[in-house]
Amino acid sequence: MSSPYDAPKLPPQRKSGTTEGDNTGGIIPYKNPKALIAYYLGIFSGLPLVGLPFGVAAVILGILGLRDRNRNPVIKGSVHAGIGIGCGTIFTLLWGAVVVMMIFAALSGANRR
Repeated sequence: MSSPYDAPKLPPQRKSGTTEGDNTGGIIPYKNPKALIAYYLGIFSGLPLVGLPFGVAAVILGILGLRDRNRNPVIKGSVHAGIGIGCGTIFTLLWGAVVVMMIFAALSGANRR
């Protein structure tokens, strides 16, 4: 019988050095930095002026992050890579269309003079 003054029993701890995953439960894929960077670049690709290059970089890094994830499923990061690819693609197309419209407007304005 245990005394009320005894320390509580803790569940057994995992041994360090296992290859099961990371300590964040896979929420932050720190073992897959390409996917993590793709995620942030994809989110920030919605900003004006930097959106087009950030979007292109997010798509490229997202694909590389997915490739790394498929080679080693322990490292996680497929959702971050997918969000990076999705946002990067959408904003690359959006900012690409804005650049094309700006060039078209500049050329049509120059022809009127």
